[in-house]
Amino acid sequence: MPDETSRARLDAATKQLEAPLAVVDLDAFDRNAEDLVRRAGGRPIRVASKSVRCRYLLERVLRRDGFAGVMAYSLPEALWLAGRWAGTDLARVDILVAYPTVDHTALCRLAADDHARGLVTIMVDSAAHLDLVDAALGADHPEIRVCLELDVSWRPVFGRDIAHVGTRRSPVFSPAQVRDLATTIHDRPGFRLVGLMGYEGQIAGLGDRPTGKPLLGAVLRWMQGHSAQELAVRRTAAVREVGKVGELEFVNGGGTGSIETTALDPSVTEVAAGSGLIGPTLFDNYQRFTPAPAVLFALPVVRKPRRRTATLFSGGFIASGIPGKDRSPTPYLPAGLSLIGTEGAGEVQTPVNGRAAKDLRVGDRVWLRHTKAGELAERFTEYHVLSGDRVVETVPTYRGEGQCFY
Repeated sequence: MPDETSRARLDAATKQLEAPLAVVDLDAFDRNAEDLVRRAGGRPIRVASKSVRCRYLLERVLRRDGFAGVMAYSLPEALWLAGRWAGTDLARVDILVAYPTVDHTALCRLAADDHARGLVTIMVDSAAHLDLVDAALGADHPEIRVCLELDVSWRPVFGRDIAHVGTRRSPVFSPAQVRDLATTIHDRPGFRLVGLMGYEGQIAGLGDRPTGKPLLGAVLRWMQGHSAQELAVRRTAAVREVGKVGELEFVNGGGTGSIETTALDPSVTEVAAGSGLIGPTLFDNYQRFTPAPAVLFALPVVRKPRRRTATLFSGGFIASGIPGKDRSPTPYLPAGLSLIGTEGAGEVQTPVNGRAAKDLRVGDRVWLRHTKAGELAERFTEYHVLSGDRVVETVPTYRGEGQCFY
């Protein structure tokens, strides 16, 4: 729980820095990394870069035991990372692009780069993706590594899509559909099928212990348990079908919220995680684990309109997803502050109410947490790295390196 000692440490460490600012608590980040490895139970963890968006942090965790490979969001990002790491100890890190690409320019860059082409794998879920690559590169293009995405949502009504629980991603659901697409890829010149991937968002992305809603939590745990059981059988069958066509290098599954259940599936060779390194508020409502808040941001008090209200500068860092209160940043320190329901977090100001507000003065800082891990890096060009009670380094985010892939 947050306390005044934590606030005093943060304020003292950053007193020479101007707010707004964002910090990485390196001790918390490393503890979170250790916990992810523990939860993975021996499965290597592929780091989801979308949840980090800071090369310093990606490189730090990739050099730890238990982590291997990157799951990138876009092909331009994958090419950038491969280029930056060429000639370093991370030069052989393989990079899986988690979403299909329709970027002709990036595909041409991939085809022309022998180093990147040996490391980067693009995602496909239909022959249309293969057609697009051929259209971008020509029919006689160099071999492109591809991963087939399996829809791992739960369809509780006899496997039919009339009841779909999970994210809307791949159209490939059944083992037979996997076999057919794997055969198409295998028979298509210029492509090599190396992986199978599935993101179980209904398990990994839904907290099973929602605050103040025990009945909903019970329903979620029931759903997630049944979904995991069904998926273990179907994914194993899908992997078996692909094996009839060719050998896979990896089978990727999971996310921060589902590592334990995904790792129990014997067909999975690696798990994906990223948000668990950062510890945003989205992961406060899980029963199996509690990541430490490793990235925080501070906003300065610029007004005191009332005795128990303080108005902060900026702060409207609203997370993606279904709009709602749970997408807003959360006041963290001093404890006892909350956003105002009629105004919320705004682009230019964020008022907060609470008993602690009466002691705040113009120029003081309020520390907040964001909802989704990587999205804070879109708001700040740098993170101040905190170890113990001092800032030891200041490092750029993707934005700070002039990159915007989203």
